Amino acid sequence: MDLMLTDRVALITGPAKGMGAAVTRGFAQEGCRLILAARDILAVEPLAGELRGAGTACRVVQTDITQPEDCARAARTSLDAFGRIDILVNVAGGTGTIGKSGVETTADEFDATLALNMGGCFNMIRAVLPAMIEQRYGKIVNVGGTFGMRGRAGRLAYSASKWGLRGITKSFALEVGAFNINVNYVAPGMVDGPRFRDKVCADMAARLGITVEAAAQFHAEDYALKRITTDRDVANACLFLASDVSRQMTGVDLPVDGGWAAL
Repeated sequence: MDLMLTDRVALITGPAKGMGAAVTRGFAQEGCRLILAARDILAVEPLAGELRGAGTACRVVQTDITQPEDCARAARTSLDAFGRIDILVNVAGGTGTIGKSGVETTADEFDATLALNMGGCFNMIRAVLPAMIEQRYGKIVNVGGTFGMRGRAGRLAYSASKWGLRGITKSFALEVGAFNINVNYVAPGMVDGPRFRDKVCADMAARLGITVEAAAQFHAEDYALKRITTDRDVANACLFLASDVSRQMTGVDLPVDGGWAAL
């Protein structure tokens, strides 16, 4: 299926770390022109160089998404470079405290997690919406997580921030639908990769006295499809919601988790 994304302008936050790199490559492969917004631009430049070498028009802009003025600068960079902003994919975020109960989590830790995972997306959406409203076209994809759909003990701040991001998504979807702008939410489950293998599985392996591979399989058995999500699975969901193939979908939660949120 042709997603018809060629020459669309996509602004992607968190474009080079974790699943962000797969999302970025996915949009490049579909022929999009890219604005890559990241706090650590040195981490982005190798990927940007790779994409430019393959013929992708690409700009990198240093952006701390918790700062509204940085988000505004990223939007201006897109308008100056390409004249429009068609797509915003909010990948950037953080896990916050892990393994602490709600009582153990400090107010500063809680506030910092919400400021990044909710406030950062809010700031970026506000920055791009004037251009999208003027052109009467836009696709906004917020990458959240299934812990924002089922909750998780020991991850209170993170879970709360992802639940809140769902509310931001739905409210903006209702407000800007009349301008032909879609706003949706992708909810990855556990995503295979270095952090999953080296941290999550390694911790479980040490605790249970099993191998890392056995720990990964233990997680897979918890899902209806009996396999772990890959970063490309997440990228494909973002591409779908950023395309006109999904033109009649807005305000939706799309789990990409092998069925975990449904169980």
